[in-house]
Amino acid sequence: MLAKFLVRLVFAALGLWVASAIVPGVHVNNTGTLIVAALLLGVVNALVRPILFILTLPLTILTLGLFLLVVNAAMIGLVAMLLGGFSVNGLIPGVLAAIVTGIASWIGGLILKDGQR
Repeated sequence: MLAKFLVRLVFAALGLWVASAIVPGVHVNNTGTLIVAALLLGVVNALVRPILFILTLPLTILTLGLFLLVVNAAMIGLVAMLLGGFSVNGLIPGVLAAIVTGIASWIGGLILKDGQR
């Protein structure tokens, strides 16, 4: 269980690192900040995202799920607001960072084989 958590943390940090490298407007100061940002993103996704998902469900349905990119960008933006040394400058960089981080997390899930029981 702890090993899966650590692997998820590594993939989230990797996704944030790649986003900071390729997305203009996303910046992470150092590796320590990157790890804390990944951990904080996991906490925010576990606590805040479900509430925001329910509140924005009609808009998500209306946009055929595309609004979830904005919700994910908002979660990354919230982490940036809470954590010094990590910044996201605007909605478009946030959405692009959410896409990159989501792809990294998806690859991590494939490696962990989350779908199989």
